[in-house]
Amino acid sequence: MDLHLAGKTALVTGASKGIGLAVVEGLVAEGAFVVAGARTLSPELAALVAEGNVEFVAVDLAAPDGPAALAERALAGRGVDILVNNVGAVAPRPDGVADVSDEEWQRTLDLTLLAAVRLIRAVLPELIRRRGCIVTISSVNATLPDPLVGDYSAAKAALGSYSKSLANEVGASGVRVNTVSPGPVETGLWLGAGGVAETVSHAGGGTPEDVAASAAAASVTGRFTRPEEVADLVLILASDRLGNVTGTDFRIDGGLIRTI
Repeated sequence: MDLHLAGKTALVTGASKGIGLAVVEGLVAEGAFVVAGARTLSPELAALVAEGNVEFVAVDLAAPDGPAALAERALAGRGVDILVNNVGAVAPRPDGVADVSDEEWQRTLDLTLLAAVRLIRAVLPELIRRRGCIVTISSVNATLPDPLVGDYSAAKAALGSYSKSLANEVGASGVRVNTVSPGPVETGLWLGAGGVAETVSHAGGGTPEDVAASAAAASVTGRFTRPEEVADLVLILASDRLGNVTGTDFRIDGGLIRTI
């Protein structure tokens, strides 16, 4: 199926690894040009840059002026048809929500919520002009609050509410706004050094492999989602093939959440 993405320009955050990198790879494969924002340039992203289909912008999106700087670079080039807000971070809190400091709350909100809000604010006039679209990576934790990641859960819930409000506001202008909510994904956020599995294993005993296996078993499919599976969903939502879909959250969690 042709997704009609050839010739489009996308702006992707958190683009150097994991879900963000998979989204960049998918967009390039569909013929889109990508402005990729991240703090560092990974070898995988560097290879795409070398092929000429990706422009890398080094940016700290947790800084208040980071999103505007990234938007300025993108708008000064080819403009923006598609915005994919992927950047975010989770720090497991083994001691519980009550022990999260103000500084830790602010770091979570800056990167997981406000980076997207600030970037959308900066590029929205261009998206309205082009009748573009926004796809934001949320999380099952937006509706499955977990004290292990209480601040992250709250930030993702706020991001979902904001996205729904925005969809209602700009839909008549031709801009679509949707969110994607993965469960556990095979990325460093879960499985890497300092990730959720390692942190939980240090706090509660067992090995990171045991923690990951338990998390996978909670899904009816018995496995983590792969980054490219999330990316495929993002690409479909970015396509005009779903031109009348907006204000909707799409869960990809292997059946982890079993309620209606």
